[in-house]
Amino acid sequence: MKKVAVVFAPGCEEVEGLSVVDVLRRMGVQVTMVGLEGQLVPGAHGIELTCDDVLDDKLLDYDLVAFPGGRGGAEKLAGNKQLADLMRKRSEAGKWNAAMCAAPTALAAYGLLDNRDYTCFPGFEKSIAKVAKNANFKEDITVVDEAGKIVTSRGPATALAYAFKIAEVLGLDTTQIKKEMLYDYLMSTK
Repeated sequence: MKKVAVVFAPGCEEVEGLSVVDVLRRMGVQVTMVGLEGQLVPGAHGIELTCDDVLDDKLLDYDLVAFPGGRGGAEKLAGNKQLADLMRKRSEAGKWNAAMCAAPTALAAYGLLDNRDYTCFPGFEKSIAKVAKNANFKEDITVVDEAGKIVTSRGPATALAYAFKIAEVLGLDTTQIKKEMLYDYLMSTK
């Protein structure tokens, strides 16, 4: 069974993290909500999240670690030395990591976007360009950098696309879940 951790920091975009948790749990993936600073995490929009666990070295054991965005949450993710060290070790071990919205700034701060393709919330590519060497920004809804094993996405409205892309890089077939959640219907009416 695949194992995913979603790391929630105070000030995170709740929908971006919970969409990943919801979609992957529906698909039978073991998903752990990990609090960066504690089990109770205040989101950016006044929703208090109760996490299953708190950040520790177990983060190395997951098949994929995902970050929701939100400026405040992303700043806390980027500034946490323990998390930075763990994420670098995960990358060195060839494990998948994902970040959306403002959170790719954390991956950039850790050095994980150097020479990688990525996307983010509009405008954050400017700050990422100041930190990440030769990072290649794309305007796609989701971007997968196979070589770096990184998945990124744009913002709250792309949270489902991000969750489905995470499932797909883990080798899961999203055809049925997209149908069940009416995602295909939504995408066909655009």
